[in-house]
Amino acid sequence: MLYRLSAILLVIGLAGCAQTPDTAKQTEMGNLLVPEPAPVSVRSQVAIARFEQILTNAQLTDSDKAQIHFQRGMLYDSVGLSGLAQFDYNRAISFKPDMAEAYNSLGVHLVQQREFSQAYEAFDSTLEIDPDYEFAFLNRGIALYYGGRADLAVQDLATFAAKAPQDPFRALWAYFADREHDPLTSKNLLAERRAALAEQHWATKLVDMFLGTATENQLLDSLLTGVTSEKELTDRLCEAYFYLGKYHEEKQQPGIASNYFKFALSTNVFEYVEHRYARLELERLRKNTVAE
Repeated sequence: MLYRLSAILLVIGLAGCAQTPDTAKQTEMGNLLVPEPAPVSVRSQVAIARFEQILTNAQLTDSDKAQIHFQRGMLYDSVGLSGLAQFDYNRAISFKPDMAEAYNSLGVHLVQQREFSQAYEAFDSTLEIDPDYEFAFLNRGIALYYGGRADLAVQDLATFAAKAPQDPFRALWAYFADREHDPLTSKNLLAERRAALAEQHWATKLVDMFLGTATENQLLDSLLTGVTSEKELTDRLCEAYFYLGKYHEEKQQPGIASNYFKFALSTNVFEYVEHRYARLELERLRKNTVAE
């Protein structure tokens, strides 16, 4: 009953795919939970305004200014104002050139803009300043993956996965790079990582789906398990629909993959990796379709 209005079951007709090989698979999208777009936080908006007042009126050290710009940048990211976020990350670096977290956040924006060389430099700077900044390995690995350098992405994403072997999302990103680099061994590597995953984590079933030991319908049926709020459901759907898009991309079903990526975008969970790269995935699908 909690999700009666905002997570109703939707039967989706993929009108644009009627003449494609995906048609036979349309029934697999027949029972989807419709994500309720995450609302823009009033608290975040107030905090952004407050930071502006502080920067304008207070006597601050450069280190203080860097921290405020970085914090405001994260708030801008959370409400989808990526251009303003990127501006603040650059400002933070100008006030504090050794701010590892600002380089990392800036690099993520550069990947989204397909400025891969600059993104690599930003993540390299992060790790030069703080070699233990774990998410720089994820983000540099993703940059290398989307930048067509899967051979280098493999190491970064394997390193990131090894730092928390129980995390299914880390295993999946390592798999994407492995598959791009060496399709013949990638499933075996994913199966090895599967052994260490947390059984209680809902996303472990995503890994099972890629391995062929769970079906898409089983995953969709399990999405509500343990969910206690609308926000938690929306966050989970953002993640699930992105990886379902990757699953159908792998199966060479671009119509279904495209719809899943669009669903991930519709959640408005702007700060999630899955939301950030869903649009990049859509562009890749379109380019591949044109190339064919």
